[in-house]
Amino acid sequence: MMLRLPYYHVDAFASRPFTGNQAAVMPLEEWLSDEVLQAIGEENNFAETAFVVRDQTGEADWELRWFTPTCEIRLCGHATLASGHVLLTRDGGDRLTFRTRKAGVLEVARSEAGYELGLPAIPTERGEWAEAAALLGADPLEVWLNENGYGIYLFENEEQVRALDPDLRGLGALGDDQFICTAPGSRTDVVSRVFVPGGGVDEDSVTGSAHAALTPFWAAKLGRETFTAHQASRRGGDLACRLEGHGADARAVLGGECVSVVEGEFLLPH
Repeated sequence: MMLRLPYYHVDAFASRPFTGNQAAVMPLEEWLSDEVLQAIGEENNFAETAFVVRDQTGEADWELRWFTPTCEIRLCGHATLASGHVLLTRDGGDRLTFRTRKAGVLEVARSEAGYELGLPAIPTERGEWAEAAALLGADPLEVWLNENGYGIYLFENEEQVRALDPDLRGLGALGDDQFICTAPGSRTDVVSRVFVPGGGVDEDSVTGSAHAALTPFWAAKLGRETFTAHQASRRGGDLACRLEGHGADARAVLGGECVSVVEGEFLLPH
């Protein structure tokens, strides 16, 4: 007997197919075991598979979890945006909320940019990590770190960021940190590339959680709360970034589009 699960493949932070970041979105009637969720994440083999179940607590519309091919993660922006796109397209409405296990309640709303995603802003502090910096392939001007594994490495210009050829095996041996390499952009205000080899993603295509760290970082650098961003991966993606609030209540609001690529069923032996 086969259990037929709804399956959606979405390109997030993309205005056309084959760009942005791929995510699988799978709405469920109830939670499957963690072992099965992880096996589905491995089978899909995207950076993240998002699973959503109607929230029973009243705190939000849906409960949301994200799995890479190797593990469950604490925060994923592009798969949250993709989940909002799938559910708002399927069910109608202008906004919805997701209760997560480690990132609080997140919101996706329709906007002129397509959608806006609100994430907790991730603060970083000036620091040093010489071993990581040496593995990036070029010397950053500054290093900013967060205790939960988000590291920002500031370079002088976009050309340096695009030319990076990091030692991915070496970075992966340091843990599941995000290595967020950024600089002022040419077409957009800022540009970035994001490497997470310890988390099973050598280079991510477009990373919402990284921009939750880049938003307060660049808002302070630029002296304004809004800016445009481009993640210069092979697929590439554009974001509109806005910082709202201050301190522990600060949010990074990320705007972008989504494109549905596949709609179907995942057949699970039952």
